[in-house]
Amino acid sequence: MEYILTKEGSTPFFIPVTDPTHSFPPASGEVFFNPRMELNRDATILVLSLIRPEQYLDAMGGTGVRGLRAAHECGLSVTVNDHHPHAVDLIRKNAESLGIDVEITWQEVNSLGSARHFDAIDLDPFGTPAPYIDSLIRSAKRYLFVTATDTAPLCGAHLRAGMRRYFSRPYNTEYHTEVALRTLLGFVCRETIKYDRGIHPLLCYARSHYVRLHLEIRPGAGAADRSLGHIGYIHHCSRCPTRKEQAGIIAETSSCLGCGGKMRAIGPLWLGAISEKPFLARMQEALPTLALHTQNEIHSLLSRCREELDLSYHYEYHTIAKALGRSPPGIEAVLAFLEKEGYRASRTHYSGTSLKTDAPAEVLIRAIGNL
Repeated sequence: MEYILTKEGSTPFFIPVTDPTHSFPPASGEVFFNPRMELNRDATILVLSLIRPEQYLDAMGGTGVRGLRAAHECGLSVTVNDHHPHAVDLIRKNAESLGIDVEITWQEVNSLGSARHFDAIDLDPFGTPAPYIDSLIRSAKRYLFVTATDTAPLCGAHLRAGMRRYFSRPYNTEYHTEVALRTLLGFVCRETIKYDRGIHPLLCYARSHYVRLHLEIRPGAGAADRSLGHIGYIHHCSRCPTRKEQAGIIAETSSCLGCGGKMRAIGPLWLGAISEKPFLARMQEALPTLALHTQNEIHSLLSRCREELDLSYHYEYHTIAKALGRSPPGIEAVLAFLEKEGYRASRTHYSGTSLKTDAPAEVLIRAIGNL
């Protein structure tokens, strides 16, 4: 295997040589490594520097970069696992090059999760995390971090695959990014509460081709019941911009109060907060103390997440403006109009042309039409 040396944060490590002419170059190497996920890894290092777990498992290590950075930059006790022998060899090479002591295991993820417990577990697979969630929930003592890159099934673009993997009915709306994030959160929640445990989101976000969860696992039936209270549905009108939330495990049937059209139920998924705002503030305070290449991007992400309303849907105001035959006004003007009318409104962390508001759809249409 041919290697080249690269660096993230303050950690140098070897990655396999890839074919730049390949349709997806990271997949052409003998061991998978995606440089586009640096922000994902940087944000996790920031989270780990604050929560300081006793033992951290990088369940699908690949090159080992995520776990090795946790050991090297945060001083944590780390286990790095992979089921592929070439990956295990590269993890060992990187650990030896860094001169750090980490446990390296060569096991199938579900076997490892069923046999051992770890304070914090990080699952970053290529594609869906669904087949591994149950065993890793049983294995995780306090924290579970999950990445999913199968955004098409999660958001409803590949409907049948999404229903099979996450036992939820997504619907490919204009706010499909939000649906993907909350579908994954809802799935992890339902897999957790059956063990009389609950989840508490610390930082969950969507970005480009993936969604990412950083969750605290809380013990007890009470915690499970509180998490169950976050399960519900978005009811979406396909004829007008009206949408609403409904808590509960069974979807209600309803008609749109705006136009009388049929409301589609999206879910079950997670309703409510997807991050802990005080924790995000702590992350921003700690950010300058770490040598992270994506520091500015993370600061912007955290700022948007702190400001964002906890609603499970958004509006693409450019789409509404187009339907009205008008040029879209500036988003800040729309937000100011809604707030002046007594409603809450915010931008979203994943799109520059979307906004969240608790104003009725007709008020938003009036705002865009009058500006």
